[in-house]
Amino acid sequence: MKYRFRAMAILIEKPVDVAKDHFLMRIDIGSARSRPGQFVNIRVGNTHDPLLRRPFSIHDSNGSVVDIVVRVVGKGTSLLREGAMPGNIDIIGPLGRGFTLLESGSALLVGGGVGNAPLYFLARRLRERGVKVTCVYGARSLDCVFLRERYESAADRIRFITDDGSCGDRGFSTDAAKELAAEGGFDAIYACGPAAMMARTVEIFRDAPCLIEVSLENYFGCGVGLCSGCAVETVSGNKRACVDGPVLDGRAVLWQNIYEDTGALSCAP
Repeated sequence: MKYRFRAMAILIEKPVDVAKDHFLMRIDIGSARSRPGQFVNIRVGNTHDPLLRRPFSIHDSNGSVVDIVVRVVGKGTSLLREGAMPGNIDIIGPLGRGFTLLESGSALLVGGGVGNAPLYFLARRLRERGVKVTCVYGARSLDCVFLRERYESAADRIRFITDDGSCGDRGFSTDAAKELAAEGGFDAIYACGPAAMMARTVEIFRDAPCLIEVSLENYFGCGVGLCSGCAVETVSGNKRACVDGPVLDGRAVLWQNIYEDTGALSCAP
C-alpha cells in the first residue's frame, strides 16, 4: 500500500474564518501530487483525546501547498480552530482516489454544504483543460457560503441555492440539478455533499449518457484502508471509501443501503 506520511508538514498561517462555523487552513504537505477529490488526515491534538485523525477534502492545491475548508462540528474540529498555530502539523496525505478529469466537453458540479469544498479544486483543473464548467453551490443560508468569489471565478456559470433563499434561489442543490438536467449535454456529473443529496443527483442523471462520480463524506478511522470502518456497499461488493474512494461511480453505490428508511432518498436535502 502506498501513501505519503507527513509527520511534520507545515501550517503556513493561523486558520481563517471563511463562513459561519467554517474556517480555512493552508498547509505545506511537502507533496505536489494532490488531485481533486483527494483528502488529508490530520491529527487534531497532542494527546490521545481525540484518538483518531480527522479527514478533510483538499479544497485547492498549488505546488505542495493545499487549502482545506473545515466545518466545526465537534471536539476535533473545535480543537483545530482554537489550537492550530503556524508551524509543524501532523498529517497523512494526499490520500484516496480523486475525480476522473475530463479532457474536453461539459461538466456539472453539484455541491451541498461543506461538500462544496473539493469542487473548487475540481472546477479549476477542469477549466484548465478547456472543459466547460457549470456549478451548483448549495448551502443552508448566505452566512454558510464560503469563498464565493473563488467558485465564481472557477466556473463558466454558477447557481447558488440556499434553504432560505438568502443567497441565490430558494431550495436545494437537487432542485437546480433537476432543472439543469433538462438542458442535457453534460459529459460528466460530479457531486459532493450529504448522502441523500448525492443519491438524488445520481437518480436524476442515472439514464444520461455521461460519467457520474460522487465524493463520499464517510468518517475515515485510519484513512489508509487498514480498519475498513468506512466500507460502502456497491454493486461489485464492499469498497473502502478511503482507498477505493472517496470518489466512486455514483451509479455503483447501493444508496438504499445507506439508510434504514429508504424514503430518505426521495427528499431534497
